[in-house]
Amino acid sequence: MQIYTKRGDYGNTNLIGGRTISKDAIRVESYGTLDELNSLVGVIISQMTKEELVLKEELAEIQLLLFDCGTDLAMLEGTKDYLITKEAVEWLESRIDDYSTEPPAIEKFVLPGGHPVASFLHLARTVTRRAERIIVSLGKTEKINPVVMIFINRLSDYFFAIARVVNSRKGVKEPFYEKGGKVFHSELKKETIPKTHY
Repeated sequence: MQIYTKRGDYGNTNLIGGRTISKDAIRVESYGTLDELNSLVGVIISQMTKEELVLKEELAEIQLLLFDCGTDLAMLEGTKDYLITKEAVEWLESRIDDYSTEPPAIEKFVLPGGHPVASFLHLARTVTRRAERIIVSLGKTEKINPVVMIFINRLSDYFFAIARVVNSRKGVKEPFYEKGGKVFHSELKKETIPKTHY
């Protein structure tokens, strides 16, 4: 099987639907960033143990969903049905809700770090946020599947939630931003606590 096609040698690529665009177009940047994120999720999975099988299986499912998101972003509207639906968002929300109750409540901003796997998950969260910013910009100028934007927004919440879970299960103390003092009230439900500040 020949890997290279030479079709992109002049800085262009084809969207699903046939339109040719420049490789530095914001649409290509959007699904290219999701490809970067998908690769990072693959790295995270490779660093997890057999005891983390459930999380590994979830992350493998997220890899498939990220590929679907990228396909939708590479597709001209009306070419065919979009792949990402509200069911994917609902599944992600259910996982976030379950994981949010596991670690102890927090009163300060969490700094990325702790266990190596948790640190990688925080990195995945920030790449997800970057992808989201690009997708938001794309959506202002071109028609895209709106569910992709919602899914990616929830995905950053998911990565934050499971990064906290990994640190909790590994018995690793989370690093906190100490300068600001307490920024959350202990009576708040954990699922209402923001991930971080941007």
